Amino acid sequence: MSRRGRPAVLPDQPHRGPDVLEPGSLLVRHRSVQGTTRSYDFASLPIAAAMRQSWATVFAARCTPGGGWNTLRASMANWRALTVFARFLAEQEHPPEDVGGLTVTLWNSWRLSRPVTVAGRTHYHRIAALLRRDPGLPEPVREAMAKRLPRVKKQETAYGPDDFQQIRVAAQRMFRAAYLRISENREQLLKWRSGAVEPGTRQWLIGEALDTLARTGHVPRYQGTDGRIRVTSRYVFALGGGRAEFTWRRLFLSRDEATALAVLLVIDHGLNATTVSEMPVPRATPDSGEDGGFPIYRIELEKRRRGSGRHFETRNLTDFGADSPGRLITQALEATAAARALVAERAPDLDRLLVWHETMPKVRAHPEEVWVGMFGAGLHNNAAQCWAQKQGMRGSPMRRLRLTVNVLHRREPGQNSEDTHDRVYVLPEPQAHQAAIPVIADGITDALEHARRTVLRAQLADTPGSGDLETATASCTDYKNSPFTPTGSGCGASFLLCTACPNARVTPAHHPRLAYLHRAVASLREVMDLGLWDADWADAHARLDDLRHRLGTEVWQDALTQVTAVDREHIEHLLKGHFDL
Repeated sequence: MSRRGRPAVLPDQPHRGPDVLEPGSLLVRHRSVQGTTRSYDFASLPIAAAMRQSWATVFAARCTPGGGWNTLRASMANWRALTVFARFLAEQEHPPEDVGGLTVTLWNSWRLSRPVTVAGRTHYHRIAALLRRDPGLPEPVREAMAKRLPRVKKQETAYGPDDFQQIRVAAQRMFRAAYLRISENREQLLKWRSGAVEPGTRQWLIGEALDTLARTGHVPRYQGTDGRIRVTSRYVFALGGGRAEFTWRRLFLSRDEATALAVLLVIDHGLNATTVSEMPVPRATPDSGEDGGFPIYRIELEKRRRGSGRHFETRNLTDFGADSPGRLITQALEATAAARALVAERAPDLDRLLVWHETMPKVRAHPEEVWVGMFGAGLHNNAAQCWAQKQGMRGSPMRRLRLTVNVLHRREPGQNSEDTHDRVYVLPEPQAHQAAIPVIADGITDALEHARRTVLRAQLADTPGSGDLETATASCTDYKNSPFTPTGSGCGASFLLCTACPNARVTPAHHPRLAYLHRAVASLREVMDLGLWDADWADAHARLDDLRHRLGTEVWQDALTQVTAVDREHIEHLLKGHFDL
C-alpha cells in the first residue's frame, strides 16, 4: 500500500528468478549467497547426450536457492568430481547412455579406481550423493552407492613448537610494521586536516597527498603523453618515491600484510581460514568501568559446514591492554579503517574486516575472490600459500595452524563439536599423544594409590604363623619392618591400617572383630559430617568392604554372630583412639 493509502498495483505475472538451467540448455549458472556467479557447461563433458542432460538437471537442482549449495566452492568441487567421473565413463568399452544404464559392476570399478586418498574418497562420495538424486538410477546401483569407503588416515599434523613460533614471529613482524606505518601516517593526515602543518613545507605536501589517498585510493597522479599514469613530481619528492611503499601503503595494507593479520587471528582464536576471510567488521561497545571502559568487540563467525541452524556464533573479546584477547582486533580495525571507508562508499553491502590494496588488481583466478576497484576483501585463493613461501615455508599454513592452536594451545573445540574435536583433531595428533603421557601416568599413579588405600592388602590365612604378633585387628608377621614407618624402628601406624599392610595376616579368628569394626565404622557415617567421615574413615571402610566381598556374605554374617565382649571392647578403644601413640 502506498503512503497515501492506495493499494499497490500487483504485477500481471508472479515474480520468477532467473533459471539456473535454461530449458533446452546444458549450461548451469550458479549464484552464491555472496552474489558471485559461475557457469558450468555440461555439453563439454565426454559422455552421452542423455547422460549430460540428467547430470545437468540434478546439478542445477542443487544450485537453486535452497538446494544446498550456497557457495561456489561447493558447486566447483562437485563439478571437478563429475569431470573425473565423466572421463572414467568415456574410457569404458561400452559407456552407458544415461543414468539408468549404470550397473553395479561399473560403479564398483569406479570405486576401485579411486586412489586411497582424501581426494579419492571425496570424489566417490560426491558422485554418489549427487546421482542418488536422479530417479532413473537403478536400485541395485543405489544400494551399492550407499556403501561408504573406509576413512583415510589423516596425514596432517600440528606444527612443532619451533615452527609454530617461527610463523607467529613472521606474522607479528610483518603486521606490526604495517600497523605502525599506517598509524604514523594517519596521525600525519589528522594534523594536516586540523591545520597544524605549515603550508608549503614537505610535511604539508605529504599531508595533502595522504588526504587525496584517503579520499580516492591514490596519491595525486597524472596521465603522461605515453598514456601511463604517474605520481605528480612534487609529491614524488615529498613522499620519497613513487613506488607502493612510498604511496598507497602509507594508509593501506598490502595483500601479504592482510594475510599476516589473518594468520595472527587464526593463532589467537583458532578460527577457520574461511571464517577469518569472511569475518564482518567487529562492533565495539565500551563497558561500564570506572576508568572509562575498555572496548568489547562482538565478532560474528560463520562456518557453513556445521550444518543448518548452527552456522553462526558470536564471541566477545575485550581489549584491556597488551596481550589481551581484543588487542589484535583494535589494531586490525585501525589498520584497515581507511580501506574500509573507501570500500563502503563503492560497495555499501560489503562488510569485511580484511580489506587491502593492490597496485594492479589481477584478473580473478577464483570466482569467489572479492574486488572493489583496487581493493581486495578477505583472503584470496592462494594468498596464504604465497605468504608462506615468502617466509621460507611450504604450502598454506592455515589448516595446520588451526589444528595446532585448538589441539595444543587452546585445548578446546574451535567451531566444532566436542566429539569432532576429539575424534578428528586430538586423537590422530602425535603431539597430543606425547602431551597425554604424563597425564595418563599421573592418573595411573593416582588410581594405584587409591587402590592401595581402599583394597585389602593383608594376607588371608587359615591359621596364624608361629611368630605372629596379635594386634587389635589382625596378626603381624614383621613388626620391625613396617611399610608405614622407617625400617627397623617398629610399626607405629594405627591398627586401622593393618588391613592395608602386606605384613598383616587375617585368619578366621579375626573375622568377628573385623566384621564388627565394619558395622561400627558404617554407623559413624550416619552421625558425622560426611567430609570428616570421608577423610578419617572412608579408606578403612572400603578395605573392610573388600574383605567382606572376598569372604562372602555367608561367612561375614556368621562372623557377626560370633562377636564377643572382648571384640567390642577392642573396637571401642580403637574408634576412640585409645590405641594411638
